[in-house]
Amino acid sequence: MTASDSLPPAWEPLTPRGVAAFARAKASRLSLVQFLVTLIVAAAVVWLLYDGCFPAVREAISQMPAEGEIRSGKLIWRGESPRLLAEGRFLAFIVDVDHAGDIRSPAHLQLEFGQDDFLARSLFGYATRRYPHSGILPFNRTELLPKWDAWQPALLALAAVGVVVSLLLCWFVLATVYAGPAWLVGFFANRDLKLCASWKLAGAALMPGALLLAGAVLLYDFGVLDLVQMAFVFGGHLVLGWIYVVVSPLFLPRHFTTVVGGKNPFVPPPVA
Repeated sequence: MTASDSLPPAWEPLTPRGVAAFARAKASRLSLVQFLVTLIVAAAVVWLLYDGCFPAVREAISQMPAEGEIRSGKLIWRGESPRLLAEGRFLAFIVDVDHAGDIRSPAHLQLEFGQDDFLARSLFGYATRRYPHSGILPFNRTELLPKWDAWQPALLALAAVGVVVSLLLCWFVLATVYAGPAWLVGFFANRDLKLCASWKLAGAALMPGALLLAGAVLLYDFGVLDLVQMAFVFGGHLVLGWIYVVVSPLFLPRHFTTVVGGKNPFVPPPVA
């Protein structure tokens, strides 16, 4: 059995040994497994949007008056103000033309529509943005509800594609950055790890954190994790990638230097 036979097949990126196996695999194998992992993450994000966010959006639209619009940077609102349009665990929609602050929601993200701007408020602070002064935007259920029902599947598909593409691009950049540290670990640990193999190992080391994040997104949707815990998990999934970059090279075979002439100079010649 050769040294490389001690590694498992490059299919599972869950253990340091499994991540190290990708250093010996083809780049196409790494790309395939990365793509499958991005699909898992995208599925978790799409489910969070579909189950946790989109119902509140549809409810808010259905509670709007039959007439209303945003014209010349002003909200033309024909209903009661302040008014809570919809409230879920993640999203809340409020119309408060004067931003009096009479309605507050425990939702993780609160969107409040005023006379001249809308306000986004969360645990991490708030931000305001003024309405565009050009064009007319509908702000009524008559126009928005059919459009939302028609565009919801497309928005979910667009979110899935965005997650897959952004993850693959980020992993390519991060693997390029992490390849140097992975190679240094292999060099000082006397492991058989070249720079190209270090890049593949670094790319594989990013997948365990992504799987952790996908599981956390589902737990967040189910109410097991709150917003603060989710933020800690997001930071932890980055740290997990660093740990795998440092630890995984230690599971590679040791590097043995070939002696010139095929003889070991420290072994005495046989006695005739």
